[in-house]
Amino acid sequence: MILFFGTRPGKRRELPLAALTCPHCGQTGSLQGTVAPHFVHIFWIPVYRLRPMVWVQCSHCKKGYDGRDLTLEMQQALKDTGM
Repeated sequence: MILFFGTRPGKRRELPLAALTCPHCGQTGSLQGTVAPHFVHIFWIPVYRLRPMVWVQCSHCKKGYDGRDLTLEMQQALKDTGM
């Protein structure tokens, strides 16, 4: 019997963080937050949801911020939007 299991990403949610300023370039309103959940699957059916990946990217300078690099303002803005 063959058993197919592994992990795969779910549907991404993107939300502009218009009130924040990029710490790298200083541009206001250019940050966009993204959340991508990951699932454990068996036979391509999601069984268990893993911790989602969260990152923020500036559309002006293309600088990316992941979990360790997120400022307190970014974390609060993501929390307020329900991400």
